[in-house]
Amino acid sequence: MYPGRHPGHKIAYEMVGTGRQVTYGELEADSNRAAHLFRGAGLGPGGGIAILLPNCEEYLKIAWAAQRAGLYYTPISVLFQQREIDYILSNSDASLLITNRDLVRRVSPEVLANLDVYLTDEGETGRHWASTLGAMPTHPIADESEGAEMIYSSGTTGQPKGVRFPLKGLPLGTVAPLVQTRIALHEIDESVRYLSTAPLYHSAPLRYNLMVTRLGGTAYVMEKFDAEQALALIATHRITHSQWVPTMFVRLLKLPEAVRARYDVSSLKFAIHAAAPCPVTVKDAMIDWFGPILYEYYSGTEANGSTAITSREWLSHKGSVGRAIHGELHILDDDGVELPVGETGTVYFANGSDFSYYKDPEKTRAARSSQGWTTLGDIGYVDDEGYLYLKDRKSFMIISGGVNIYPQEVEDCLVTHPAVADVAVFGVPNDEFGEEVKAAVQLVDPALASPALAQGLIDWCRERISHAKCPRSVDFEPELPRHPTGKLYKRKLRDRYWLDAPSA
Repeated sequence: MYPGRHPGHKIAYEMVGTGRQVTYGELEADSNRAAHLFRGAGLGPGGGIAILLPNCEEYLKIAWAAQRAGLYYTPISVLFQQREIDYILSNSDASLLITNRDLVRRVSPEVLANLDVYLTDEGETGRHWASTLGAMPTHPIADESEGAEMIYSSGTTGQPKGVRFPLKGLPLGTVAPLVQTRIALHEIDESVRYLSTAPLYHSAPLRYNLMVTRLGGTAYVMEKFDAEQALALIATHRITHSQWVPTMFVRLLKLPEAVRARYDVSSLKFAIHAAAPCPVTVKDAMIDWFGPILYEYYSGTEANGSTAITSREWLSHKGSVGRAIHGELHILDDDGVELPVGETGTVYFANGSDFSYYKDPEKTRAARSSQGWTTLGDIGYVDDEGYLYLKDRKSFMIISGGVNIYPQEVEDCLVTHPAVADVAVFGVPNDEFGEEVKAAVQLVDPALASPALAQGLIDWCRERISHAKCPRSVDFEPELPRHPTGKLYKRKLRDRYWLDAPSA
């Protein structure tokens, strides 16, 4: 399973903003050229490259070249700034960077000095990618083997952490068991027409696009998410598979009814979503609209374990992210003692994929229990049928007067208000209770911001959930610091209120 096994004339992917279509023949030829370039740069199996680019035509060609050359390839978020980018480039041991003239300016001269740099456009730093590639042969390199992505967490709760799995020198076309599970779970084959809505530098979009092009399907890659454009693409290209995060569902549902009704989404067979728990009311509304084709999974870059749930299962287990399909679920308390069914604690997986945070044994140890089980730091519980329900990230939990409050529940309530486009809930200092609940809200119409609306949002919560969980104050923000994959940089908001206090 790799691009060269599929008809050369077939479209492998299209960049929907430009309409640029890349055939399997072109993907095969250019990924071979790039693999030769990597070998010529001294990169043998196990070497590393980094990709600092927005969604663009070159991205999947570069990733496939590294995959077939047995390399580690590290995608870097274009939202990161110099400190974060420098850290990843240094920590990952990448020796070659592919970027563009604007983004290369975010890399310090000291770090650039240790890298071979290629630019996808013309610039003063580094060589031109396309020109160099054009001189390379199109046949495969002699020592092809499967490489692997080396992805860093988005750093929403601290310094990005790199996940690096051992390379085994497997022949090109070898598919890992977890990938095989996902192929079967979501029925990926050559007939798939896949809508990719998120940045390729994030693990799920990159992995799914590579999976689709392994199997011979066609991907339609959005350069940037737009709710109405996504609906238009589904209708125009008769999309069968798509991938989303809950904030995208919220934006779809906030479109006027007349706009939503304009587009035929009946071709969709799989609307796959992950990255964050989806509010029950939002998922209910999406199933009513799209039909019972929402397929949710819970996993992480670490791939230490995974759960999955179909729409039909979810309708009888609302709020669940499913049962384990990779690894075994365990819920532990703060002392590492396993909790019974129904009790809330930290979610761990046993017998999944082993992982470590590269060059960070302390964080690796912190992610392991005394039993050797691993966690991503999420809080949740399991019901008597084995279904997992997530509450929140442990680091985001608010403790107010000794009461544990999970922001996700409050956010799920507030985002259903018609005036709210996005929301973040977190704890701020309170002299009496230690912490109190604060909501930062992005409005659909910023002009509506007022003390009266702030009180109205508090009242909205008090009518629906326990008063102890409700915000005591609301601040309006022009835009929340949310990663395009849906993850919220909550720490950037929270830290404003804590000054010298330790931050989560």
